[in-house]
Amino acid sequence: MTDKLVLWVLRFGAVIAALVMLLILIFLLTESWPALIQITPTRFLADASWHPLEGAYNLTPMLSGTLLASMGALLLAIPLGLASALFIAFYASARLATSYRRLIELLAGIPSVVFGFWGLTTLVPLITQLHPPGASLLAAILILSLMILPTIALTAYSALQAVPDEFLHGAKALGLSRWGMIYGVALPAARIGIVSGIMLAAGRAIGETMAVLMVAGNVVQHPASLFDPIRTLAANIALEMAYAMGDHRAVLFVTGLLLMLLVIILAVAADWLRKTSYDWSASS
Repeated sequence: MTDKLVLWVLRFGAVIAALVMLLILIFLLTESWPALIQITPTRFLADASWHPLEGAYNLTPMLSGTLLASMGALLLAIPLGLASALFIAFYASARLATSYRRLIELLAGIPSVVFGFWGLTTLVPLITQLHPPGASLLAAILILSLMILPTIALTAYSALQAVPDEFLHGAKALGLSRWGMIYGVALPAARIGIVSGIMLAAGRAIGETMAVLMVAGNVVQHPASLFDPIRTLAANIALEMAYAMGDHRAVLFVTGLLLMLLVIILAVAADWLRKTSYDWSASS
């Protein structure tokens, strides 16, 4: 009876989660429908610029800013996060590992607006001394790296902790060095959890709004260098939704739909990578 009750509770929770996602998708489609039927999809890619009051709705500069900031943050955060997880799991003493893990957990709990405020008052002036204007793609990448690093580090650490002790003891019995054990046994066994954490961090980087809005400069353009200001899709919604009307408002919901599509693509990619990793492990 207890097992059946737990099963139905879990099924109910899963159905509720799926319904919430479906309702969000329906809401975005409903609100963006006026723009989708009146504005041809190619205009979102081919219009001269983003000037809603003049009927120009080019989203590609903000899409490129979003993707470049997210990918740059991942390039920095993935090696740092994995290094932190490996340090905690295999190299640090028990006391140091506990303190370091608590520090990362504290970093994960800092609100995004605090990251943005710190970036605006400290990081942006430092970048300005190097290359004006300071508020730029580089600032967005650095802030996003700090924000997603705890997600990667903690999920990778949990995945490494889940590796069966028999695997590690067998590697030691074979005479493998510590790095040989990590590279040849621990990382392949924890691959699925590590990939899931990276995808979760990528989703947060794509959807982050407030911190990026405060440090990126909010100029609608394709950046030519790391020091150029950018505007992301999420920041664009936050900046313009308060006064948007008519087609302008509908196009902002199209932007939200595009963000959701990016997150869905990440989820599908994560599922494919998990299945590929599982099949590879099984065949090995």
